[in-house]
Amino acid sequence: MTSRISQLADAAPAVLPSLLLCDFGNLEAEVKRLQQAGVAALHLDVMDGVFVPNFTYGMTIIAALRKLTDITLDVHLMMVNPEKYIEDFAAAGSDIITVHAEATDDAAACMQQIRNAGAAPGIAVNPDTPVSKIETALPHAELALVMSVNAGFGGQSFIELTLDKLDHIRSLPGGENVILEMDGGINSSTISKCTARGCQLCVAGSAVFKTDFGTDYRSAIDALMQEVGS
Repeated sequence: MTSRISQLADAAPAVLPSLLLCDFGNLEAEVKRLQQAGVAALHLDVMDGVFVPNFTYGMTIIAALRKLTDITLDVHLMMVNPEKYIEDFAAAGSDIITVHAEATDDAAACMQQIRNAGAAPGIAVNPDTPVSKIETALPHAELALVMSVNAGFGGQSFIELTLDKLDHIRSLPGGENVILEMDGGINSSTISKCTARGCQLCVAGSAVFKTDFGTDYRSAIDALMQEVGS
């Protein structure tokens, strides 16, 4: 397990803000606020408009963030043929690179490619995809990401059936060693359901950036963590 993943495991359960909904016009200020909020990592959703019906950002934003902060950059590639770009994303400053099992013909090879590039490898699975799809990659991964909404857009409703995937992953060879992450629809009503089933990293967008707390991200994250403890 790489040091970055070990640090996240030590911080778990933790809320990772998804920068998809942050103010990119004031990126430096946003990062400073998130640092002050004590976040363990920043979650970055890279979408190609092909694997998912939306397009976000690429290596340039990763590189810009790397210059602004030493916080762990948890990069989630929602893109086809991710193996073509792994080295570039690692060189840009990604600490964790997660690819989708649905997006590559050889997820296990992608895990090794990510490791060779100097990042921690993660494997992701969509809500409608069986966990068996990531089984060959799990022994080579350090993180397993369960999508709890259909990938592509923020603000969707949490799909509760995806919670069963956490138990399934833990039961598979290699699944006992990965850090478990969930992404999508996580808010004050759903976060405790995730952590109760073993989720260690809860990715939240709207529940951090679109709340009554405004830019007081510490209060938004604290409100979520209070639900974990309740």
